Amino acid sequence: MNAINTSKPILITGGSGYVAGWIIKLFLEEGLSVHTTVRNPSNPSSVDHLNEMATNSPGNLKIFQADLLDPGSFDVAMVDCELVLHTASPFFISGFKDANEALVKPAKEGTQNVLGSVNRTDSVKRVVLTSSVAAIYGDTIDARNAHNRVFTEEHWNDTSSADHQPYNYSKTLAEGEAWQISKSQDRWDLVVVNPGLVLGPSLSLDTHSESVRTILRLSDGTFRLGVPQLWLPIVDVRDVAQAHFNAAFMPEAKGRHIVVAGEVTLRDISNCLQKEFGKKFPFPKRQIPKPLMWLAAPFYDITRTFVCRNVGYPITMSNRYSREHLDMSYRPIDQTVVDHFKQILNDGLLTTGTA
Repeated sequence: MNAINTSKPILITGGSGYVAGWIIKLFLEEGLSVHTTVRNPSNPSSVDHLNEMATNSPGNLKIFQADLLDPGSFDVAMVDCELVLHTASPFFISGFKDANEALVKPAKEGTQNVLGSVNRTDSVKRVVLTSSVAAIYGDTIDARNAHNRVFTEEHWNDTSSADHQPYNYSKTLAEGEAWQISKSQDRWDLVVVNPGLVLGPSLSLDTHSESVRTILRLSDGTFRLGVPQLWLPIVDVRDVAQAHFNAAFMPEAKGRHIVVAGEVTLRDISNCLQKEFGKKFPFPKRQIPKPLMWLAAPFYDITRTFVCRNVGYPITMSNRYSREHLDMSYRPIDQTVVDHFKQILNDGLLTTGTA
């Protein structure tokens, strides 16, 4: 790929999102001109923090209205852009009635619509897609089929569906669709970032992020009696932003990139929080045996199938490719967890409790 002209605007979709906010912040701090899209530019909770960033940085920001399910709605925001970062996609694993409408349709059709605009915009040279390790694997039990039980960029999730792990299914379909569209032309190239569970401080007060929900549930008494033995691949949101920046501007960047600092259990996260914040909050102190977790699953808003296929199965994600080809290094997970919880407290999302 020829070098990106940094005097041209750069489109970052899904500007009100948790990850997108940090990407926009980084690009603005580098003095770049950023276009971003949100569903409702008149909603203060979606744009106020973005406008504040722009005010306090050397870059320029323009906010456009666009909807993932509205074909052509990204065309105007993309005019004259050589670089498009597509981050917009729903991220929640529960609390919906219809997985296809809530997750699968917006993820897949949104990718089709954004890349449709890319194909109509002759200036675009590169697309960076925010995918997920959810497109690498569906359940942690899947690691048993991986060489040395280590997931790499060669692996694709083939165990999820709209009925089981629908979020993972939506990310897999969306990324697969992006690769198909990319291969059908030769003007622009596609680079994919596959983050693990993204934690770290948020730039807005949005509480709908699954990342915020995970930390809140570990500290608000939801898991007071204990947590399942569940391994999670973790990465700091600030490192995810850096990965997108490097994927955008390194001419040799190509393919998929697992962006993960490491893997920890829910109990590891709880222990980290307890070590830093003591007994002010009801952090869980023990793991619930898998048979008891299976029985109690409905009370924790998870399915028994999920318990069967994920609890008790360790995973390892290789971040070698991102370190070698995106020049990535990663913050320690403990630092990420502590910084995230401090932000939650500063934002008033949780009040001091008793363990």
